[in-house]
Amino acid sequence: MAMAPINAPALDIESAAKDFVDTLEPGLREKAILSKTSDERFKWNYVPMDRKGVSWAEMDEVTQRAGERLLKASLSAQGFTKVETIRSLEQVLRELENNPARDSKKYWFAFFGLPGADQTWAWRYEGHHVSLTFVIHDGRIVASTPQFLGSNPADVKTGSKKGTRPLIQTRDLALEFVSSLSEAELHEVILSNMAPSDIVTSTVRRAAIERHVGLAFTKMSKIQQLKLKRLIAAHADVQIKDEKQRRLEKIDYRSVVFAWSGQVSISGRHYYRIQGEDFVIEYDNTQEDGNHIHTVWRDTNEDFGGDELAEHYAHSHSHH
Repeated sequence: MAMAPINAPALDIESAAKDFVDTLEPGLREKAILSKTSDERFKWNYVPMDRKGVSWAEMDEVTQRAGERLLKASLSAQGFTKVETIRSLEQVLRELENNPARDSKKYWFAFFGLPGADQTWAWRYEGHHVSLTFVIHDGRIVASTPQFLGSNPADVKTGSKKGTRPLIQTRDLALEFVSSLSEAELHEVILSNMAPSDIVTSTVRRAAIERHVGLAFTKMSKIQQLKLKRLIAAHADVQIKDEKQRRLEKIDYRSVVFAWSGQVSISGRHYYRIQGEDFVIEYDNTQEDGNHIHTVWRDTNEDFGGDELAEHYAHSHSHH
């Protein structure tokens, strides 16, 4: 069997991860590196809470710079900016809520396996409104989901960060798409006048939505199909170019449906999802009077490394 090609971006991530780990003193290194078979790898969340790994608050300046380099190697340029902007909103919430618990340093780096030394390893970056997982296998990126990004406020309306809107494209492109639909098409798209209070797939290990409903991609006009593809690409643009392209190219559009719940307006509370045979993208803007966005991309085959890693582990364990 031919070997899969080594992926240059994966090597960049691996090099940056090794550099990060090398800056850690023994106590922090022990906290940062977990077993690649640990159940912790499948636990993820996006609410304010303490995580496994090493946070910005525990790092010295050298490690913080290494952390920035690792994020830049793992994300597109606009993805890095988006993630850092989301982190900066903790200061906005700190001021709006007069809540000292809001802290932009409460974001954690965690590694599952040793970068460079293990054939398969993963790393996670997580904090309030950010959860990003990357899995490297045989020098290739094999997974970049679950991918969660949130923004509160979605649109900062006061203070020094007024006008900051890190995820607003995922709202505006969706509304542009929905506005192109006929009354009959809207009848297929809108599931309910009430939007769910949060993402439906939650933070379970295996994402699933029972009903595959909405307007089918195959029933859309060419212009509508292009609009929906632009929206899907906007959800993937946090990823580096090669990974974004890999993710988009594996979509079978014959199985894709689009569904909406809630009000069809900028200010109203609303929710949508884009669902395919093996993936689902969810967006909700249902809290803080429609000024609090959550977005998630789940892949039923690839989340946390998926089938490829399961096969790898099974093969490895068969030799013991």
